This record gives sequence, C-alpha cells and structure tokens, in this order.
Amino acid sequence: MDELKTLIINKMRTPTVAALATITKDGKPWVRYVTPFADNNLTIWCATFAGTRKTGQIINSPEIHLTLGVSTPENLDYYLQIQGRAEVLTDDASKQAVWGDHLVPMFTGPDDPNLNVIKITPYRIEIQEAKPVPPKVWEA
Repeated sequence: MDELKTLIINKMRTPTVAALATITKDGKPWVRYVTPFADNNLTIWCATFAGTRKTGQIINSPEIHLTLGVSTPENLDYYLQIQGRAEVLTDDASKQAVWGDHLVPMFTGPDDPNLNVIKITPYRIEIQEAKPVPPKVWEA
C-alpha cells in the first residue's frame, strides 16, 4: 500500500465525526455531520436515516465533499478534504457492513427500516498538514 493511501486509511479506520457537503435542488451547498469510515479500497461508508434531505440530495446530485480528521485543535496533525460521488444503498449486506456500536443510539439494529447507507467513491483526496504547506493529493 502506498504512503498516501496508508495515511488516508489510518485517519478513517474507525468512524469519526466529519462534515459532509451535498448540493440542494437549487444548486446550493448544504453541510451536516456524519460518521464515516473507509475500507482498504478507500470506499467510504456511513449510516443515515431513510428519507432525509441528505439522501434526497445525493440521489439528485451525487457529487459530495467530505472534510474530516480533527477532533480537537490540540491533536491536529493532518486532515482530509475528499471529493467524490455518493450513492444511497438500502440492501441488507450494506447495512450489516456499516453496523457498529456507535449506531445503537439512533437505530434498533442493522435491520432497522430507517437505516440507509451512503457509499462514497472518492476521486480526489487532499491530505493537509496543520501548517502552511501544499497538500499531498491522492487521485483515483
């Protein structure tokens, strides 16, 4: 695995709080928090409620932007800026794949009908250090 891919996966190995931007019907950006994680192929996954504005926006326009990697200013080493295309999945296998203890407060289990999955396929990821240097860039 190359160095950039390793940095990205290490930052996203477990669910973390991130800001996900989608596009509204009138072409405006809309940002909200999600808890994504990445697999070894750099596919990014997160759970969401069925019928949210987020799912509708992704269905209408799959282009997204995701920012993550800073939990507190004191532990800022690097963060990720991710451009990609998202899709909303409702199949049982996808729900099982994203299920974790962090979802227990929101869903009754992986078979909860209110659980949907967002799958993000990134095409550009910038790895930005916490200093004024150009970002390292991974592209699909």
